[in-house]
Amino acid sequence: MGLAAARCFAEDGARVAVIGRTDADLDRAIEELTRLGSPDAVGLIADLRDENRVAEVFADLDERWGGSINVLVNAVGPDVRGTVEDLTSEQWHAAVDIGALAMVNCVKSALPLLRNAEWARIVNFSASSTQRQTVSLAAYTAAKAMVASISKNLALLLATDEIMVNVISPGSVASDSLVGWAKSVGVDTDDPYLLMDAITEHFGHPAHLPRVGLPEEIGPVVAFLASRRNSYMTGANVNVDGGTDFT
Repeated sequence: MGLAAARCFAEDGARVAVIGRTDADLDRAIEELTRLGSPDAVGLIADLRDENRVAEVFADLDERWGGSINVLVNAVGPDVRGTVEDLTSEQWHAAVDIGALAMVNCVKSALPLLRNAEWARIVNFSASSTQRQTVSLAAYTAAKAMVASISKNLALLLATDEIMVNVISPGSVASDSLVGWAKSVGVDTDDPYLLMDAITEHFGHPAHLPRVGLPEEIGPVVAFLASRRNSYMTGANVNVDGGTDFT
């Protein structure tokens, strides 16, 4: 979903930097973003749990881009599954470290560059599962709830700087993690309707719409929240969930 948002920025001609953990994934992303129209698209290697490495990445962007950036999008999430009674302390810490504190690390290092810009926006990914619980996603959901809470605090903190901070909460979207789970239970991952059937069967969380969402349906919402078109919206949590928030 983060890459889908990056594609939207590239199509609008923005300079885009993506941060990841492997050269191969970054190389593919940068090749695509450049083709779509992003001048000087850049990929940077970092483990976002490493505060010092994150600071180095944004120092690199400071040097490359002249001291300012307009947009920060935090899309990373934990892949930790288990119920409250099954999860270990290590799993809880792992979920919070990558699911929430990685976002904090990026915000802290990006803020000087955002404050230097003529206008600035932050968009953080939470999840609609914070509103509709799944017992096997206890740590994941807790980390995403932290993201929503911290983002609300940031919106208040940065209001005097007119830096707008918003949250997007996707529902059941055909992300890599969802597709990987579906393959493990023998579901046709090319059919968004069958994917929703499987989610309904295993988790009991259908949406009003009879299919899962697609990453390319998330990107444009992020692009709006991160743009100058969003001129008076901050501290909001936007559900993109096929209608599950209304059931």
